[in-house]
Amino acid sequence: MLRTAADGAGRAYKRELIDLLDVRPGQTALDVGCGPGTDLPALAERVGPSGAVLGVDRDPAMLAEARRRTDALPMVEIREGDAIALPVEPGTVDRAKIDRVLMHVAEPAEVLAQLHLVTRPGALIGLVEPDWDTLVVDAEDLDTSRAFTRYTTAHAVRNATIGRSLARLAVRAGFTVETVLATTPVFRDFQDADHTLGLGRNTQRAIKDGHIDATRGHRWFAGLSEGPFFASFTLIGVVCRKSER
Repeated sequence: MLRTAADGAGRAYKRELIDLLDVRPGQTALDVGCGPGTDLPALAERVGPSGAVLGVDRDPAMLAEARRRTDALPMVEIREGDAIALPVEPGTVDRAKIDRVLMHVAEPAEVLAQLHLVTRPGALIGLVEPDWDTLVVDAEDLDTSRAFTRYTTAHAVRNATIGRSLARLAVRAGFTVETVLATTPVFRDFQDADHTLGLGRNTQRAIKDGHIDATRGHRWFAGLSEGPFFASFTLIGVVCRKSER
């Protein structure tokens, strides 16, 4: 469920988040869980040659791709590290973002504490996470669609509803919330949705674990592939600020 940003709605929310972060020339911008470096060029364009962009991830394959993608951008530095122990000097970051990472970590509050530690007074921080309780998949067998969403929320994703909690967690971490927004990616192509939402994979797991009846589950999934297809869910974004004091 990490390829949410692949569709038009996903790209739009990324642009909106970076716009709201108001990244300026000469600043230091941090992307926690940067993955293959998708957002690093946009951040580099904003900070310019006098600024710096730090991309942090712990996956060697993602780090290699991020380095390849930003090889011609001297202001970008890729660092291997964990979100709960950021390889960044305290009080050195002007802008930070973390996008669809908190839903996977054991202690989201620890990650936000790290962001509070490494940012300067007055820094802006952008957080984006899904709320998988909002996942809807159209099918004549509505009960199985609901069972699939329940399985996704309860078993497939560690912190499946963290999107709705972002503002509360940000305040607890010492930030002031400035903006809360919601985006709804819509999927009308079955193959794209299957790849992004794990429809087939998680249906098989739900059947194996006894959460969906095998006959109904296989019939449900086969019906989805016949189309017309529709699915959607909600992404929640929060932009917050570290106090000037």
